[in-house]
Amino acid sequence: MLARHPQVGALVLADADTERAAGVAGALGADAAPSVDALFDHPLDAVVIASATAAHAELIGRAAAAGLPAFCEKPIALDVPRTLAALEAVAAAGTELQLGFMRRFDAGYRAAREAVAAGRLGRLHTVRAVTSDPAPPPAAYLPLSGGLFRDCMVHDIDIVRWVTGREVVEVYATGSDAGPAMFRAAGDVDTAAALLTLDDGTLVSATATRCNGAGYDVRMELAGERTQLVVGLDGRTPVESLEPRGPAAPGKPWPGFLERFAPAYEAELDAFVGLVRGERDNPCDGREALTALRIAEACARSRREHRPVRVAEIPAG
Repeated sequence: MLARHPQVGALVLADADTERAAGVAGALGADAAPSVDALFDHPLDAVVIASATAAHAELIGRAAAAGLPAFCEKPIALDVPRTLAALEAVAAAGTELQLGFMRRFDAGYRAAREAVAAGRLGRLHTVRAVTSDPAPPPAAYLPLSGGLFRDCMVHDIDIVRWVTGREVVEVYATGSDAGPAMFRAAGDVDTAAALLTLDDGTLVSATATRCNGAGYDVRMELAGERTQLVVGLDGRTPVESLEPRGPAAPGKPWPGFLERFAPAYEAELDAFVGLVRGERDNPCDGREALTALRIAEACARSRREHRPVRVAEIPAG
């Protein structure tokens, strides 16, 4: 997207795998830096970080030290201390950090936020959030992912806050590792469910799984005293009605997040270009990642300890 953006003059790519970086750069008509260190020797206007999670915090810090605004895919880090350190580096440098919670740029979720803000639903009492991956990630990824709550359900946590405009105050979560053995080996779960209580009493059920063979399924249902609305229900949603007059199963279900959210990924990077050019405010400040992480941490603790957990139990600093 950046390679064809009319307001992006040139791209420089860097990766720990220099051969791969050179190949991608060649395909895009971009330059390739010989190393990540060498990248920061270029006259850059901004940095986009799409590396493995373990490198995010360090690269955010390096961009801040260079005085550069940065876009980074979620998360900043998999724990609160490293997240805070990166945020402190950005604040000390006075630079910008935009986080990649792409659902905030999806047309359906944006319409849901507008509907809630306009009072279209009346009093919102129930939200149901679903994230279902069609197949598990590679086994080697699981120990590095931070677990299902921090890696996957964190998207639902963030978008619930953003759509409703409310904060999560308490969680009660559980999970199952009854699927592929690699989840048990990694100390993770392949399926999870959480009940989130918002600060106005709205109840949210959030479910996530790595084993939804029907296809990629991401939805949000919002129920209020006036009406009900749903995000993510279209001709490619991998659900099949058993009612005699219900819709048939989709002929071409969504295969994954890149296809389902392609326009949102482009929109968030376009927003970052606008931020760098001084044409718009930051649409997803890095501090949003800290809030979502603390709620995900509360979910993980709730599962381990088999009890409700107040988000305030998770230190914010």
